[in-house]
Amino acid sequence: MSLTREIEPVLYLLPVWLGEAGGTDLMPPRNIAIAEETALFFCEKERTARRMLRRMSKIIDLNAIELHVLDKDSDAATISSYVKMLATRTGAIISEAGMPCIADPGARLVAAAHRGGIRVEPLTGPTSLLLALAGSGMNGQRFTFHGYLPRESALRKQEIKKLEQEAKRTGGAQLFIETPYRNDAMLADLVSTCEGGTLLCIAIDLEQPGGSLKTRTITAWRDTTTQLGKRPCVFILGIAAR
Repeated sequence: MSLTREIEPVLYLLPVWLGEAGGTDLMPPRNIAIAEETALFFCEKERTARRMLRRMSKIIDLNAIELHVLDKDSDAATISSYVKMLATRTGAIISEAGMPCIADPGARLVAAAHRGGIRVEPLTGPTSLLLALAGSGMNGQRFTFHGYLPRESALRKQEIKKLEQEAKRTGGAQLFIETPYRNDAMLADLVSTCEGGTLLCIAIDLEQPGGSLKTRTITAWRDTTTQLGKRPCVFILGIAAR
């Protein structure tokens, strides 16, 4: 394929690995071809983006590509300048892990691209939230992602109780994530706050060696000594799918 034959520029959403392990067998060939023929990239951290592109293909000339920072601090003027670049050139957003724009600041550029009439194309690839949900046994027809819960324990427990009540009221799965160094504090608050019969899925380091995905009742989690450690986790509260 050749991007030079595109009728119009495209903003691709280019997924990357969920961790340090994994080779090109985990990436669709089309994604690798697009990465090889794209010279304009938007990323949270240049170092991560360069490492991910090198993992995708050895023929990518890292000295010839453009990398522009797109993070939570990117202001409106910066986003506008990126849209102007995309008016005449194909580009791609690369996340720190998994799918761009999901729990990721790239969504602001995508929104601006739509307003500017630029075609946006998400590519198939690893998405920890959907992998966790699919493997949880909870409701894949109705679910909500809440991002990060409050840092302070008392406020976090209040939010946990609200999510548990919402899951029981609607049957919808309630997904959220946490900064890895607070994983064990999150688990402690979950098992001390929720009712014994509520289901909790914890998906750890998906697609990585030593990763796991387990759904248990809160009672079962209480009866099990579990140390999550500082690893990427997805938490899901809910009831069994019906």
